[in-house]
Amino acid sequence: MSKDLFSRYIWLVDTIRRHGRITRSELNRLWIQAPFSGGRPLARRSFFNYREGIQQVFDITVMCDTSTFEYYIEENDEYDSSVTNWVLNSTSISNMLTASRDISGRIFLEQIPSARLHLDKVVESLRRNVRIKFDYSPYYRSQTTHGIVLEPYFLKIFRQRWYITGLNVRDGKIKTYALDRMAAVNLTTENFSLPADFDPESFSRDAFGIIFSQGEVHNIVIRADLRQAKYLRTLPLHHSQQEMLHDTFSDFHYRMRITPDFVRELLSFGPSVTVISPPELKAMIVESLKATLTNYE
Repeated sequence: MSKDLFSRYIWLVDTIRRHGRITRSELNRLWIQAPFSGGRPLARRSFFNYREGIQQVFDITVMCDTSTFEYYIEENDEYDSSVTNWVLNSTSISNMLTASRDISGRIFLEQIPSARLHLDKVVESLRRNVRIKFDYSPYYRSQTTHGIVLEPYFLKIFRQRWYITGLNVRDGKIKTYALDRMAAVNLTTENFSLPADFDPESFSRDAFGIIFSQGEVHNIVIRADLRQAKYLRTLPLHHSQQEMLHDTFSDFHYRMRITPDFVRELLSFGPSVTVISPPELKAMIVESLKATLTNYE
């Protein structure tokens, strides 16, 4: 598929989604303003072909309400949590920014350094279920580990970095690696099978970040002031988040494991968030704060 055709699919889906329902005449008006239209309206035959292409590529159905002649996206319960939705959002934003080059000096983005380095090879290894071999230089160690062989299980993006989790063949343990710390990445000719009892979603469900310890799952409660509560409400820390509203604060409840990533996240909120329970998490926060204060004594 050509890049231009893919962009047209993305534009159509994004435009119809943003409007909820839209007529052909309104869609044509917007289409003429799109960078790839050449100022020409969208032909009926092309629109029909694009609808079929969108169905095949993204498994998204563009429906028509024959009573109003409006087009809309058929609702799908799994759609919002799918990789397809992420691709659509990312690509539609990319298309918008490409069309806004005249104001590029006034738009600032966060860099994802590992996206361009090894992502294509890692995705290919996932697709084909083949082992990958690479060298690794973690931040916490000065020496590079050479010749790591990994059976990749799943890929995750966190804090502007991509991570691959899989079975380290030599150690026989499931480990996670940052793509931007990898070098000399190559696909091997050795195939593997994902264990029948391994489910990536279940494995990572109770974790925050990219440290997937299999320790105890805790009932966690944090208290946020009214301002911070608004942020947590619109961007939950975890899928298990539940809120209990009070007059001057909100208590947020979670069901998850305590990991270093989660502790660092709570510390980043400063005094606007207080850990209520469990006691061990509260102790970890207090210990970290005391250690930080000693740096300024």
